[in-house]
Formats: sequence, structure tokens, C-alpha cells
Amino acid sequence: MTIYNFSAGPAVLPKEVLKKAQAELLDYAASGMSVLELSHRSSEFADIIEQAERLLRDLMGIPDNYKVLFLQGGASTQFSMLPLNLAKGKKAYYVVAGSWGKKAYTEAVKLAKSFPFEPLLLASSEEDNFRQLPSFKADEIDPEAAYVHVTTNNTIEGTALYDLPATNGVPLVADMSSNILAFDYRVEDFGLIYAGAQKNIGPAGVTVVIVREDLLNSEPTLSSMLDYRIQADNGSLYNTPPTFAIYLAKLVFEWVKDLGGLQEMEARNREKSGLLYDFIEQSDFYQSPVRYQKERSLANIPFVSPSPDLDAKFIKEAGLAGFKNIKGHRSVGGMRASLYNAFPLQGVKDLIDFMARFEAENS
Repeated sequence: MTIYNFSAGPAVLPKEVLKKAQAELLDYAASGMSVLELSHRSSEFADIIEQAERLLRDLMGIPDNYKVLFLQGGASTQFSMLPLNLAKGKKAYYVVAGSWGKKAYTEAVKLAKSFPFEPLLLASSEEDNFRQLPSFKADEIDPEAAYVHVTTNNTIEGTALYDLPATNGVPLVADMSSNILAFDYRVEDFGLIYAGAQKNIGPAGVTVVIVREDLLNSEPTLSSMLDYRIQADNGSLYNTPPTFAIYLAKLVFEWVKDLGGLQEMEARNREKSGLLYDFIEQSDFYQSPVRYQKERSLANIPFVSPSPDLDAKFIKEAGLAGFKNIKGHRSVGGMRASLYNAFPLQGVKDLIDFMARFEAENS
């Protein structure tokens, strides 16, 4: 039986990457050492992290005036690190389009009790259960503000931001954790991008931050580990970084490049998600909770059957049939198919066949 992993993260990795990592695990580059054993100060690891940065710059078209950092703590640490570095004494705006955007705003509000900045809720669609993206007008934004924070893909709710909003000249900051390398954004449209790796980049443990140099803090933050400038000045080697996760990220970047880069990746993701969305649309049995088609995620596709009991039956039978981790998030219910870059097209086709059989048997 073929197993398909629909997990929202940690998620499926390319088989080619895993096989290469397996082959190099005991002896990396004829060093006589496992890649897991390499010192972060060694020439071998220096080559790994330099290649990883160079590949990511090439894939995303990252301009020279942006720093690329490989950090720890997941995207959630960025909820605090971002205002600590960029927003001292300033306003910071938050657009809350899903659960993770709400967490970013909540952490900012908590931090503001002990750190001098003003987090402001610019727009939210929570009252509509995040079924759509919230809207706002650019003239609502103070042009002297530090940033406007958005989440480009809402992993739980299945919406995504493709047309970037006007921000009255204020830098746009994005949590891009679940669709980085899946949609071809222009880096220069953002002041800062951050992303946890465990969706499209590699295993959990490393967080990528891409920050425009003029936004690097001029004053030290309360912790060196949370200081963008210190991390940038030390080439992400201020302390021991997650070396194996960075190594696997490098292999994933090579894999994406060999496939044809971000434009090819986006085309593949549109094909995969399009097949599933088209099937859901023509079905009287399944429904998508996302209100507008133009806001549907390419990466995370939630759907429901006519009742919670049928949802539970679907999840159980799907698991037995090899479709793993397809249960939707508890806040949304139903099912969720996470079709990240490494998820195979055949897996979508096989899921659709299973969905059709289940519909015929339970209508």
C-alpha cells in the first residue's frame, strides 16, 4: 500500500533529498564524518551554509541588499523577535487572516506590556471564522509605522494572499512559513520575510529570515540571540545553528532548482491543487469552507462532508487506505490536504479516487 502524507508540518520531503541524505549520512564529502557530526566552524559546514544561502538567493531572486539568516526557534520566535528589532518606539500593524496571524498579534500585545511599541490590529476576519481575507485601506496606516505584518498562507483555514496590499510606504513583513518556495513572490515587495522550514524547506529546526539591510536594528535588543544585526554580522553562526536542518534545506533548494525553480514549482502546485478544487466544486457531497476562489491556498486545502459523523468516518477509512494526517485542524474540523512542494501529483489523483468512492458509498 502506498502511503501519502498530508501533514501540515512537519511535512513530506522529496524522496530524492532523503535518499541523498541517507547516502551521505555516514561520510559527508569524504570527510570521514557524518554530516550530523560536523562542527559548525568547520570548512565542510561553511560550504554547506554558504551554498544554502546562494541557492535560496538564486531561487527567490533575493536582492543583494537583503540579508539571509538561518535561525532557530521556529516562526513563533519571530513573533517577538520582529518587534524587538524593528518597532521600538513605533507603531506596528497586524492583519489577522487566520490562527497564526492572530498568534503573532497576541504575542505582540503581550510584548508591548514590557517593551515600548504599539501593536495595532489593522484588519481581521475572525468574526467570519477566517473564511476570507480581511481588507483595509492604505490611508489607515501611519506612514511612520515600523511595519505591516501579514501571513501569506493560512495553513489552518486554507486561504492565501497573492495580491499584496498597499501599505502607505510602510514595510510589509510576512510570515511565509507555509507557502515559501510554493508561490513566486517578489522579495523586494517585502521589508522582511520569515518562514519555519518544516513545510517546504526541510525538517523542523531552522527558520529562514530574509531582511532588508536598512531595517536591521541600530541598537542592541535585550538578547543577542534575538538580535537580527548580531545574527547577520555573524553569518547565522553566533551560536551553534541547527546544522543538519540547514544541510537538508540545502538539498531541498538543489531539488527545487533542478526541477526548474519557483515558476515550475508554482505551476506544479497549481496543477495539484486545481485537480482537487475542481473535484470538490463539482461534488454535491464535499464543500470548501473558503469563501472566494481567488483566495484559495495552493498548499493547504480544507474540505468537509455533509456531517461531522461522515467526516470522522472519512478520516478513519482514509487512514486505513494510506492517506495519513488528513484530519483537519480542530478549530476548523473536517479534512485538510496539505499539498506542499514535495507532495506527488499521483497522491492527489489517488485521493480524488478515494473521495469519489466514499461519496458513492455514503451519499
